[in-house]
Amino acid sequence: MRSSLEQEARKEGRPNRSIVLVGMMGSGKTAVGTALAKLLDVPFLDSDHEIERAAQMSVSEIFARDGEPFFRARESEVLERLLSGPPGVISTGGGAFLSEANRALIARLGVSVWLKADLDLLWQRVRHKDTRPLLRTPNPKQTLADLLAKRMPHYEMAQVAVEAEPGLSIQDMAEKVVAHLRAVDGLFEGEKDA
Repeated sequence: MRSSLEQEARKEGRPNRSIVLVGMMGSGKTAVGTALAKLLDVPFLDSDHEIERAAQMSVSEIFARDGEPFFRARESEVLERLLSGPPGVISTGGGAFLSEANRALIARLGVSVWLKADLDLLWQRVRHKDTRPLLRTPNPKQTLADLLAKRMPHYEMAQVAVEAEPGLSIQDMAEKVVAHLRAVDGLFEGEKDA
């Protein structure tokens, strides 16, 4: 049984440009993005996955072998390629939105959506994962806190911000994102200009 928000999302039509999810590791960009893409009936693309596929190695391996600047350059190239394709939902790595060039590209070709989550929720979600190269430190929770503090001013530049809540299901969060996207003028096909 479809929820009323899901029915409304389908009724509004597909977005005419890509929805780009930004935010910290653990904010739900991949999980929520997958559900959001299904809701909007568009493809889901993960920029980190696309980088891994092209490099034939994991993000962690790229960081270890080539360093973060090399990774960030590949990330920008992949983001531009994805945004130049048909509209979809694009999940980005946590650092992608820090680049002014990436923010400008997303603003020009898509709509940025910040999945905003507090430190406790982020830590709860990432603390048992060893796939986060930036958290391989003596005090990973403090590293996460420092990253959040450093990145917050960049994330606040997103066109849309949607607050994550601890008890919210992935589907409910995706529907919450759709509700916020309705406020973006002309985003959905079939919308009439007022």
